Amino acid sequence: MHTLSQLRAGKLAGARRLDLSCGLEEVPPEVFDLADTLEVLNLTGNRLQSLPDDFARLQKLRILFCSENRFTHLPEVIGACPQLSMVGFKANAIETVSDKALPLALRWLILTDNRIEVLPSSLGRCTRLQKLMLSGNRLRTLPASMAHCENLEMIRLAANEFETLPSWLLSLPRLAWLALAGNPCAPAPALDSLPSAIEWNDLHLIDLLGEGASGFIHRAHWRATECAQPREVAVKIFKGAMTSDGLPSCEVAASLTTGAHPNLIEILGRVVHHPSGAPGLVMALIPPEFTSLAGPPSFDSCTRDVYAHDRSFTNDDALHIAQGLAAAAAHLHQHYVMHGDFYAHNVLTNRTGGCLLGDFGAASFYSSASGHALQQIEVRALGYLLEELTSRLATTNPSSTCIHAMKALQSECLSLDVASRPLFPEIQQRLAQLTVDS
Repeated sequence: MHTLSQLRAGKLAGARRLDLSCGLEEVPPEVFDLADTLEVLNLTGNRLQSLPDDFARLQKLRILFCSENRFTHLPEVIGACPQLSMVGFKANAIETVSDKALPLALRWLILTDNRIEVLPSSLGRCTRLQKLMLSGNRLRTLPASMAHCENLEMIRLAANEFETLPSWLLSLPRLAWLALAGNPCAPAPALDSLPSAIEWNDLHLIDLLGEGASGFIHRAHWRATECAQPREVAVKIFKGAMTSDGLPSCEVAASLTTGAHPNLIEILGRVVHHPSGAPGLVMALIPPEFTSLAGPPSFDSCTRDVYAHDRSFTNDDALHIAQGLAAAAAHLHQHYVMHGDFYAHNVLTNRTGGCLLGDFGAASFYSSASGHALQQIEVRALGYLLEELTSRLATTNPSSTCIHAMKALQSECLSLDVASRPLFPEIQQRLAQLTVDS
């Protein structure tokens, strides 16, 4: 994090990135001294309500974060920034978004946790848009012009007021990740109606295993009964009422209602009577030989995961991982649950091709009426995963019949004709047959 004194003293001359969080009520004029170089400006966590009228002087600005401020409207001046492609105004008090506030170069827009009821039709002109984060607003519909946003790959609509979804949304050719939980069209069961309640007092936290956007994961001992030996488990305690993907209560409900599967992280129960009332999940502790398949997307990759440069797979491991993921997805959709974040960074693997899918933060319940269309959106996400696996094969027998068949399936999953994509039960069956034939 930079300081205002550094900026005013000229010590940040030539900087390509500037991070200021120091209670600002207006943008310091010295920011414009960096106009020839500044590409990333992070003003999250201040008291800003507006941006300067000449903000577009920052001609090279590509990324702007103004989350956790006091904006009541999305500033129109950002629409005039010629290279601005990533805009984040999460957790403000934004009610209005003007037609003029959206830069044409936009690839990634974050308006999570605001008060927006209507989006402008100009959003349809942002044809480069790939990632749109709108959870936690008051939207009932989306502008019909967005049917032109054919590059849109991820959209988060959780915790809004959608009673139905626009028909064009389900036909977007590249859409692969969709979150709907917390809308009237995607009701989740009430937590009090779910089984497997685990008392907070029966858990003893040992150490912190990790922290994500939605919560903290601890290693813990769970004593199910007074006489039982403590079991070592993982406990996730959620941070707040809203995440970029949706609502903690919906994640807990989806985790508990889909049932056990060998390719899903085992959920043991939900935490009740936490001292602060925070929701939580108790999960099986994953053996240490399991590691993340990839890292999450970067600013540059936008919607695609980032793999270690030396990450590779044998033909057998690639097939086993693909089989496990297809089986997990088929199981979820059998229970009318869409994962919504079907990504390599939410997959744990070991050295023998074993895999576990986790993180239901973007999961949504749906009715059978929309089942095929929603499945075919998530099938595209599997297509990306197949593409990532087959593009990172070790040199052993790269021309095998099995890999050719996986690549053919990958092409079908990635088809721009959404209705032509296979469904998960068929995909699972075809991948299983490859093992028999190989």
